[in-house]
Amino acid sequence: MEIDRGITRYEVMPILPVEAHTERFEAGPISIGVEYRLLDDAITAAYNANNDSQFSIVDRGVSLHVFGKTGDEESEYLRFDCFEEGPHYHYVSHARRTNEMVYLDPAAHGDSLEWALDCIRTRLPQMLTRAGASELASQVELARVEEILPKVAEAAYRARFVHDDEAIHALALSEATAHPSTPAITNIPETRETPGTAKTAGAAEPSGGRS
Repeated sequence: MEIDRGITRYEVMPILPVEAHTERFEAGPISIGVEYRLLDDAITAAYNANNDSQFSIVDRGVSLHVFGKTGDEESEYLRFDCFEEGPHYHYVSHARRTNEMVYLDPAAHGDSLEWALDCIRTRLPQMLTRAGASELASQVELARVEEILPKVAEAAYRARFVHDDEAIHALALSEATAHPSTPAITNIPETRETPGTAKTAGAAEPSGGRS
C-alpha cells in the first residue's frame, strides 16, 4: 500500500460486489450498481487469506459501482463507498491491476451518497478517464445517465435504510472465502430493478476502518 497526496494505492483489487445484493441500472455502455455492504474482520480475514493481502475494514454503507463494457467484457472502473465511518471512492483498473482510493471529508463534501450521485451526474467522463478508461469515457451519454439517476438514487437511499444485515453479511463472507482473486468482471447478469433481499434493518452498530 502506498499513500501519495491523499491517494492510497493498494496492491490488491477491491473486494468484488455481491451480485445477488446489487441492483443494476444500465445507460448505454455503462451501468451503475447499488449495493449495501457490511465489512468486518471476518470478511476481510477471509479475503486476505485468499489474496495474500493484509488489510482490515470495519464499516458499512451503500456502495455505487460504475461498470463499463469494452467489447464483450465488463469491468468495474469506479466505486463510491458511502460508508458511515470512512466514506471514500476508488479508481479501479483491472487491466492495469490498479486500485486507488481517496477519502472524503464529510465537512467539505457533505453527505457522501449525495456527493457521489452528483459526481456521476456531472463528472463521470472525467473520472472514467482518470481510471484509465478514456475510450469508455468518450462513449458515455450523459443524457442517458441522467435518465437513470432518479432510479439509482431511489435504490441507494432505500438500501441505506432497508436491508437485511444477516443475509448481507453471510453472503459477503461466503464470497470472500470462495474467491481466490478479483479478476475483471465478465458475463454479468442483465440489469434488474429488484434487490436480492430486503427487510427493515435494526440499528447500525458503530463501525470504523477503511476499504
